Amino acid sequence: MSNDAHEAFRPTPVVVLPVAAGDPPFRIVEIHGEVAGSAHDMLDVIRLAHGAGLARIDLDDPADVRWVGGGKYKWVP
Repeated sequence: MSNDAHEAFRPTPVVVLPVAAGDPPFRIVEIHGEVAGSAHDMLDVIRLAHGAGLARIDLDDPADVRWVGGGKYKWVP
């Protein structure tokens, strides 16, 4: 496998799962395949990523963050 092929299949480090009903609603955040915690807004996603050692995180870059069940503005069921 070439290096180019390896880069093409690099998993997204941050995955934000769909909104879960709660008071307030939240989204589970996975970092490198492990549950990092829950987020109530975009700032929580950034805090969790930084806490996991990701110094740079671009919420608009699909190579950094994959939003499941709605984009970064979806925080209510």
